[in-house]
Amino acid sequence: MVMNSMVQLVKQLSGKLSPSIYTSMQQQSAAARLSHLRQIQRELKQEDVLDKSLAELPFVVFDLETSGFYPDKGDCILSIGAVKMKGSDILTEETFYSTIQCKKEPSDEVLELTGLTRDELAASPPLAEVLTDFYQFTGHATLVAHHASHEKSFMSHATWQTLRTTFQHRIIDTSFLTKVVVPTKKLVTLDECCEYFNIPVQKRHHAKEDALMTARLWQENIHLAREAGFDTLRDVYTFLAKGRTGETSR
Repeated sequence: MVMNSMVQLVKQLSGKLSPSIYTSMQQQSAAARLSHLRQIQRELKQEDVLDKSLAELPFVVFDLETSGFYPDKGDCILSIGAVKMKGSDILTEETFYSTIQCKKEPSDEVLELTGLTRDELAASPPLAEVLTDFYQFTGHATLVAHHASHEKSFMSHATWQTLRTTFQHRIIDTSFLTKVVVPTKKLVTLDECCEYFNIPVQKRHHAKEDALMTARLWQENIHLAREAGFDTLRDVYTFLAKGRTGETSR
């Protein structure tokens, strides 16, 4: 991004410039990022994705690695990985990945699980910068995640705490389609889903690699959903709502 390049240039020339100039550049960059995010949010409010074909809908499949499970108790996002999709097509050249500075030092167990290091996290950009970069990457696409309640809780908390705005993107759990296309299978973990759909498992608990595996899972589910006659998100919501009504009446 042009503004980032300008900031880097100012950093290189910082010995020759007044500190107030560098601070001003940072403030302008942050303001531009926030302005762009608010424009995206306005577009989200105006767009209705429920009746668009699953074959054409833009998705961003993403994954978070976190220091724990409770953002309101100080657990933080360690990394974000994502890949874009157009319908069932995975756009492998359009990916996002960043590690993030964490105010609460992660445990040794978390570092071992994710493969991240304390030095790597300490040298990473702050959360506000990564979030705004992620939102610029995402645009107004529909978000998809495995066990999306985890991602949603952290994104909602982080977006409010750092940017003072609410998380407004539509986010869909992969189970939204999985329980429609294979209703008799109790597939819970990403590993179980990948095994069932013969998706190669590589570098688990790395945010970008998990996002790519989740994209493969979403791709398989879209293919099967469309073969079963589901063309839009509304078709699936309607079917699931009828199923819940049927269960309640029995």
